[in-house]
Amino acid sequence: MPIRRLPPLRALEAFVRVVRLGSAKAAANELALSPSALSRRVAALEDFTGKRLFTRQHQSMKLTDEGQAFYNVVGPKLEELAEAVESQIDRGQVWRLHLGVPSLFGGQRLFPRLPELRKLHPRLHIDIDTGTHLEDRVGDTLDAAIILSKEPDPGFYRIQLDQNKVYAIVSTEVAREIGPVPDAEKLSKQTFLIHNDLPESLDAWKAAIGMSDVEPASVDKFDSGQLVLEAAAQGLGIAIMHDDHFRRAHDNRLALLFDTNVDSPYRYWFICRPKALETRPVRIFHEWLLQAGL
Repeated sequence: MPIRRLPPLRALEAFVRVVRLGSAKAAANELALSPSALSRRVAALEDFTGKRLFTRQHQSMKLTDEGQAFYNVVGPKLEELAEAVESQIDRGQVWRLHLGVPSLFGGQRLFPRLPELRKLHPRLHIDIDTGTHLEDRVGDTLDAAIILSKEPDPGFYRIQLDQNKVYAIVSTEVAREIGPVPDAEKLSKQTFLIHNDLPESLDAWKAAIGMSDVEPASVDKFDSGQLVLEAAAQGLGIAIMHDDHFRRAHDNRLALLFDTNVDSPYRYWFICRPKALETRPVRIFHEWLLQAGL
């Protein structure tokens, strides 16, 4: 069988790096190329495929729909090729990822899906860190992290994973005591439970029910989302949390307070240093995370 003609691998490498790093300048720096040399490599790939992969404006390159479709097909195949080559070089080598993850995200969203990742990439092993200040440690003690933030530092490569609503979550008993209609007097006697990473959520929720001036009896703060939910389930107060956490908890001790929700000021992000995407553990996890739709 004749071997099919393949595109220049250097051109493919340039294309993939621009997509993964999100910047032609960053890709050129990584490849030690001038911007014009990088552009020529991408143009050679466009000539080969007959597709316009990027639109060009001044110094920027923006992926087209055809370019995105091409990357979606070619990116995983290049990964398979690289793995096939490396399997002949470093048999048995473990790929280790140092990943920061909020404990509630890890328990509810990540760990139930990790067996899928292990089957796809049995050599990838992940050290999980659920400590504080994850964003500050990416690039130092962490290779990458999933963080809860309004918006990460623009110096990071970042992908937004969701857009949540803010809900008031309580025990079923507290829900009956407060009732279905917001009452300023009743709410002023309550303790509110807040995660340290979501300081503005309570103000957003109070504004949504038209009671921004209500001052609760106390605001208790936690550094663990799991403990916030457990405290609410035990009747210790009103947890201001994301709707996603309530749905995934599947805890019949919990109930939503009022028929009110508001867009959260915070969302989950995957972040890493741009260079980290060129390391196999980070790249594998990043590609899987996007495909798994966590």
